[in-house]
Amino acid sequence: MLPASRRHWLALVAGSGAASALPFASHAQAPKSALNLAMVAEPQTLDPMASTADLVGTIMQHVYEPLYTFDAKWAIVPMLAEALPAVSKDGLKYTIALRKGVQLHSGRELTADDVVASLKRWMEMAPRGKAVGKELASLEAKGPHSVELVLKAPYAPLLPQLALPSGMAAIMAKEAIATPLTQFIGTGPYRFKERRPDQYVLLIRFEQYSARKEAPSGYGGKREAAVEELRFVPVPNANTRVEGALAGQFQYADLLPIEALPRLEKAATKTVPVMTPSFGFPYLVLNTKEGAMASLPLRRALQIAVGQGEMLAAGFGDTRFFIAEGNHFPKGTPYYSDAGVAAYNERNAAKAKAAAEAAGYKGETIRVLTSRQYDFHYNMALILAEQLKRAGFKPELNVVDWATLVQRRNDPKLWDLYITHSGQFPEPMLSPPQLGDGAPGWWGTPAKTAALAAFNQETNPAKRAALWGPIQRVVYDEVPYINVGKFNSLSAKAPNLEGYTPATWPFFWNVKLKG
Repeated sequence: MLPASRRHWLALVAGSGAASALPFASHAQAPKSALNLAMVAEPQTLDPMASTADLVGTIMQHVYEPLYTFDAKWAIVPMLAEALPAVSKDGLKYTIALRKGVQLHSGRELTADDVVASLKRWMEMAPRGKAVGKELASLEAKGPHSVELVLKAPYAPLLPQLALPSGMAAIMAKEAIATPLTQFIGTGPYRFKERRPDQYVLLIRFEQYSARKEAPSGYGGKREAAVEELRFVPVPNANTRVEGALAGQFQYADLLPIEALPRLEKAATKTVPVMTPSFGFPYLVLNTKEGAMASLPLRRALQIAVGQGEMLAAGFGDTRFFIAEGNHFPKGTPYYSDAGVAAYNERNAAKAKAAAEAAGYKGETIRVLTSRQYDFHYNMALILAEQLKRAGFKPELNVVDWATLVQRRNDPKLWDLYITHSGQFPEPMLSPPQLGDGAPGWWGTPAKTAALAAFNQETNPAKRAALWGPIQRVVYDEVPYINVGKFNSLSAKAPNLEGYTPATWPFFWNVKLKG
């Protein structure tokens, strides 16, 4: 008979719809070391270019690697590239030398042809890739270990775009490239083994992995697969993730409700709470293409109705976990600006109602798409709906699982507003995807184009920093999305999991199980 705690966890998981059995039940012989990692949902794809969802990036960054990545201070460092690129004096030509001897999971050496094929696919599929593709004049291999990119005009965000794990510019074996992907052949410290929908994604150690020599720092430097297997288990119910962590069944549980912190702190022998500071910002994406929110005056009226402070309190409760402020970037950082922030946190129902009537609002349903997988998304949605009702809007909450939301948001006929969040990064063009082209919301106006062109073509850091303010003002003026605030996140790890570093996209190379 199973121990009581184990039976309890099995019942919880079965009840949540996450998995009907433990993820290692299908293995006749357990590996010497394995991590069971409770994630917020089932990934809707394992193609890192096909989705900007953080969950996809979190899992597949172990399988695929980019040319560049970020160190612990968010500086750009090489990963598959040998070093930072050689850039021409006019800022247009980037020559990237590749590391020699890097092994693909298929057993052959990575070449420049793989890199070119991968980047071309990224520029065709991913929102950030499309943004880079529009700036590109040419991309070609220059021998087996060198790639040349030529830009039409200077483009300051190029390397950060190539480095981001979300919607990743993943380098893959050219022969495996297809749409959809059926083989997942990268260069990472883990290789894809198996996926069982609603049960797990299984990655196993790549024994021929070609690690960098530098000391680990953030996502950069030496990566070592010290644990043999990683099992990413979808556990959509947040309380189930908490109970699994408390029962010692998960070595890591992602994005837990803030109210679970006291219980986690008391259970030090079973689990250790992990706070990831400056994790990110929640935001509301508005459909500028179809439906009620395609009207700019109506989007402005809705913005007046929103009270971000109230939403953050509902989403996070504990003031240690959120900051209500309208500036996209924190004070003391290069891109701090107060441009447009007078429109933040107005929560003025009467003013919003008058503005909506002036905009021609006739009581159309405002479809709010949200999910329970991210607990704070749903709690904020409940408050948002009440704020909109007070202002005379007719909101309708469409609550779906996260994979369904990610799928539905691609169809402009299915929603008017959805709730999501993004990491807080030092490069503005990395997030949210709506600053690029083609992301759900489909924001594209002359004001956006002009502000971003000035910003992205300025390569002098000091001058470029001053150009963020006009972009922030355009966001407040045109309301393609609404920044809710900033938050820290809560996760949990096993006490014997050593070497884990809190990160926006959790990674499990360079970690080990003690004992």
